[in-house]
Amino acid sequence: MEYPDDPRTVLHWYDFLCPYSYIGQHRNAILIQRGLPVVYLPFQAYPDIPAEGLRIASRNGPLYIQLAREAKESGMHLNWSTYFPNTRGALAAAEWVRRHQPGAFAEFHKSLFEAHFVLGENIGDPAVIDRHAAELGIDIAAWHTALADGSAGAALRESEILGRKSGVKGTPAWLVAQELVTKLLPSAEFERLADQGTGTSLTA
Repeated sequence: MEYPDDPRTVLHWYDFLCPYSYIGQHRNAILIQRGLPVVYLPFQAYPDIPAEGLRIASRNGPLYIQLAREAKESGMHLNWSTYFPNTRGALAAAEWVRRHQPGAFAEFHKSLFEAHFVLGENIGDPAVIDRHAAELGIDIAAWHTALADGSAGAALRESEILGRKSGVKGTPAWLVAQELVTKLLPSAEFERLADQGTGTSLTA
């Protein structure tokens, strides 16, 4: 697995099912706006979810209220689904697109997050993944070939292995200037991390 030699490059591990990863897109925008390249890497945070997914009870309580507030403050919609999909196929698809059709990656990555957290779609369904890919002009036939020959799954495992070697145990996680961040810190903290990564200071 090869990445840019630029020491400013941030590695970011995410899972499409993780609400912190969803809101973490806003934190990534802060890093990018301040000049740090961000490499998005898939990491299945909930591998025990069966292939068919799980039905869950409605989510209420202080944690969900806080996350909804975080999303609103970040300018993002957040609708809680009562279905937990297995995201392995979606993560493998995103990583394949990042490697083979990088020009479509940002929109595809965003569309799969929104499919779950805004539209309430089942991103564990291959047909849903294919539809979002097709809408962006992604080569579905090539993606299916990579899925069938195992190379797409292997790429996902590479990302997860790299994450574990870096200390990642769940999502979201960022490796910024050799500092592993494993929480959705406030925006101001990401501004500090960005300045640290670029060698500047908040008072410069």
